[in-house]
Amino acid sequence: MIKPIKPLQNLKRRTPLGWLQLSHDKSRMLVAIAGIAFADILIFMQLGFQNALYSSNTRLHQAVDAELVLISPQARNLINPSSFSRRRLYQAMNLPEVESADPLYLRIATWKNPQTRKDTSILVVGFNPQKPAFTLPEVNQYLDEIKLPDTLIFDRAARGEYKEAIAQIEQGQAVTTELERRNVKIDGLFTIGASFAADGTLMTSDQNFLRLFPRQQAGSVNLGLIQLKPDADPLQVQQSLQAYLPNDVKVLTHQEFIDFEKDYWAKNTAIGFVFNLGVAMGFIVGVIIVYQVLSTDVSDHMAEYATFKAMGYRSSYLLSIVIEEALILSLLGFIPGVGISFGLYALTRNATNLPLYMTLLRAGVVLMLTIMMCILSGGIATRKLQAADPADIF
Repeated sequence: MIKPIKPLQNLKRRTPLGWLQLSHDKSRMLVAIAGIAFADILIFMQLGFQNALYSSNTRLHQAVDAELVLISPQARNLINPSSFSRRRLYQAMNLPEVESADPLYLRIATWKNPQTRKDTSILVVGFNPQKPAFTLPEVNQYLDEIKLPDTLIFDRAARGEYKEAIAQIEQGQAVTTELERRNVKIDGLFTIGASFAADGTLMTSDQNFLRLFPRQQAGSVNLGLIQLKPDADPLQVQQSLQAYLPNDVKVLTHQEFIDFEKDYWAKNTAIGFVFNLGVAMGFIVGVIIVYQVLSTDVSDHMAEYATFKAMGYRSSYLLSIVIEEALILSLLGFIPGVGISFGLYALTRNATNLPLYMTLLRAGVVLMLTIMMCILSGGIATRKLQAADPADIF
């Protein structure tokens, strides 16, 4: 017969003093739970917005159909890509491992919302329809249509009032509007989504792009999309290209191209710092709230703790009671925090079209932060116990 593990037996026989003390003053416990839930909601929202910032601004990057990407060294991000000579693409084709090298044109432009007729900004992308630039089936099915003059396709997940226009396009009826004071026709739909940088995206052929923006020279491109032959090693070809091409271009792998955008928003903009600061502030708020509750609880039960000390219990045992209270509060506060955050994520997602979703990883991270927050508060609150002398109390 297998004997029960002794520590588990001791744990089972142990009186739950932490829970008894918390539940004795229910109003104080509810205040603590509400405070922890508020701190968790603040952390959840900041982490959610931060993830939405990175995800929304890199969705186009992730859809790019290229193993290597050429960018200008002066490029800041996708919205501010700068430009370089198209000759670099022809030079890249000299390497035997390179299958194709095609240009991508990008520009933030003003267009009239086809539904409201109000001017708004939108990202316009131009590429060679003979060679698909994106791994988006919806885009690739309109490659023949975008070859037609002044014909574009529209992002159905754009932020703004487009429901009627989208419904008309879905019924097979083209929508006409103005883009940069030029009449254009929207003849198809695809899905990418809004971002912090752009409310939506339009795609068309490179020739249409150059007609829409006559100041854009065909020999000056924003991105170069490099496709490699099947047996080529992207990292090796990247090194060969960087050594072969002049220093007026940078060669990035597909993942580096995505990370390039993330780094811009995380390190070169105020918004990335603000979200990190919000997480830190939420943690600090939680620590303060839990400390106030536990410190008050310790003060109210100082006589009982002194009695334990007089009976021979060590300070570590008294600390374990307060830590038990902290762990209970962290779990009870986390449950409403994550539940309310689910609802706020859905509300924000519907209002902004940003990719704001709850993930198990994020929930686990916030739970760990909550536990750390409460244990830290409990540790600070027990300083009075360690210095307490039973002779001074009785």
